[in-house]
Amino acid sequence: MFAVIAAIIFGLALLLDLFDTDLGAPDALNPTTLLIAGLLCLALHFAGVGTGWRSRAFRGRRLRRG
Repeated sequence: MFAVIAAIIFGLALLLDLFDTDLGAPDALNPTTLLIAGLLCLALHFAGVGTGWRSRAFRGRRLRRG
């Protein structure tokens, strides 16, 4: 989930940089700030935060074969 959020943030940062705009908030919403926010989301994704409960539930379970 965090990887999708990071992709959206990176896309928004790219559009803001290409169109050279800051959406009225020059200090809070500039491409550098969005880049750092996207990197934070990627770091959380790689750390395993927000992966869901299914990945942990089936980690130790094996199928038994007769």
